[in-house]
Amino acid sequence: MAKKREIQEINASSMADISFLLLIFFLVTTSMATDKGLMRRLPAPVPEEEKKEEEVEINERNMMMILINSNDQLMVNNELMDVRDLKEKAKEFIANPNNSETLPAKKVENIPFFGDIAITKDHVISLQNDRGTSYQAYINVQNELVAAYNELQNDLAKNKFGAAFEDLDDDRKKAIQKVYPQRISEAEPKNYGQQQAAAEGGAQ
Repeated sequence: MAKKREIQEINASSMADISFLLLIFFLVTTSMATDKGLMRRLPAPVPEEEKKEEEVEINERNMMMILINSNDQLMVNNELMDVRDLKEKAKEFIANPNNSETLPAKKVENIPFFGDIAITKDHVISLQNDRGTSYQAYINVQNELVAAYNELQNDLAKNKFGAAFEDLDDDRKKAIQKVYPQRISEAEPKNYGQQQAAAEGGAQ
């Protein structure tokens, strides 16, 4: 009877050295992906004189002050408001359809496809939250504000061009965005606490 051929053992003594060399090779030759974050360019510093002039130009009627306090309560121009009503309130503020003297002033601008048109180019929505504001409440308010701009732009696109905003070419989109420029300014969170909510609740 023939003997079974013995299988020779593989000499693995050098495998660790080979693996180590391969690891070093790949670490040296492979480029690591880096997280660059949001690609946004910071504005140049504004000279003090220009800063003062800009502060004068932004009058009260052009500002919509929004605060989310530590109780996640929404206050618009120091009045409590349900977040479900914010979108329509913002649309009225942005467009000022009846040219109200209590809403942003309109200025005539020459815009491609529209010609001379009166728009609220200087309106500003100022959003500020308390340090105790929940993330969800903050996102809900942001969504309503963005939805207000989106609806105004989409309605204008359908009325002017007979198509949804997303279906327009870039030139027409830019023209509509000039009619309704998105101007949301976010201030640094502060510790307002529950004082404002209590004050507003007592006033009512």
